[in-house]
Amino acid sequence: MKTEKEAEAEGRGPKEAPSCVDCGTQNCKYKTKTYPDFCLTTHLEEEDRQWALERYDEARNHDIMVASAEVEYEGYCQWTRVEEIMRFARKIGARKIGIANCIGLVREARIFAQILRANGFEAYSVICKVAGQAKSSVGIPQECESIGAAMCNPILQARLLNKAKTDLNVVIGLCVGHDSLFYKYSDAYVTTLVTKDRVTGNNPAAALYTAHSYYKKKLTPADQ
Repeated sequence: MKTEKEAEAEGRGPKEAPSCVDCGTQNCKYKTKTYPDFCLTTHLEEEDRQWALERYDEARNHDIMVASAEVEYEGYCQWTRVEEIMRFARKIGARKIGIANCIGLVREARIFAQILRANGFEAYSVICKVAGQAKSSVGIPQECESIGAAMCNPILQARLLNKAKTDLNVVIGLCVGHDSLFYKYSDAYVTTLVTKDRVTGNNPAAALYTAHSYYKKKLTPADQ
C-alpha cells in the first residue's frame, strides 16, 4: 500500500480511493503474487461478480465474448487491427459493416471500405458532418464555428446506420465525446479502428509514452 506522500507524488489525492492503476502486482492475472490491501478483486461483492457473469449470457454477449477471446488468441501479435476486425466480424456473422467516420479521415475510411469489400463484406459509411447542421443551431457557441460551421452529428450517424441495419459498426476518428454519443445510440455493437489525435497523427498513446520526457509538463497540476 502506498503512503499518503507517495500517492500525492503520483497525482492521487490523499483521500482518493486507490484502484487498479495503483496496483503493482496484477495478481488477478498472474495468481503468483500478492493482492494489495485495496484490491478490487479481493473486495468484490459476490452480487457484482454474478451480475457480470449473467450478462455474458444475454442476447449476443456470449458470442461476442467468445469471438473476442478467439481473435485475441489466434492473431496475437500477428494481425493488425484491420485484420482483427474482419476476423471478429466473420466469427459473429457480421457481413454489413457500418463505418462512422470523421470527415478529416475520409481517406482512411475509404481505404478501409475498399479492404472490407475486397474481403467479401458490405461497407456502409456515414460521415460526421451528415446533414450539414450549423453548430449554433443547437446551442453550440458561435465561436466554435470558426473552425467549421457544420456540427458533427454522431447521433444522426448512429440513427442512419441503425436504419441501414448494419451488423457491426466501426468508428474511425470521431472526436472525443462525439464518439461517446455514437456508442450510446448505435444499435449494433461498436468497435474502434482509429482514435483521433490531431497532435500526434492519431496516435494518442504517444502522450503516454512520452509522459516522463517530452510530455512531462502535462503531469504538472499547474499546467492543467
